[in-house]
Amino acid sequence: MSSIERAAASLYLDVTHPAANKGSVVDFLSAVYLIPSSSIVTLGDMPNDVLMFKKSGMSIAMGNASKEVQAEANFVTASNEEEGFAQAIERFVLNQTSISSVSSSA
Repeated sequence: MSSIERAAASLYLDVTHPAANKGSVVDFLSAVYLIPSSSIVTLGDMPNDVLMFKKSGMSIAMGNASKEVQAEANFVTASNEEEGFAQAIERFVLNQTSISSVSSSA
């Protein structure tokens, strides 16, 4: 691999409209499906998930998220490599509380 290919592989650019964010998606889904936003659970691992966390009733950060993102969530689950998403859904959505790797943040 050339040095140009290596440099390009390490860059990431996300271009979106200023009003388009994951928080507005929570509002949209709440309105369309007549679900109170307080009844919506969100999971994420990146800084762009924080607006979504703030709009939902319960927010869960993945274990591989930065400490800053984890601090914005209500709970932190295991990493994506440790099936944290499935563990969080089992515990919080399906109410199967035997999972030990999901913890409260803060």
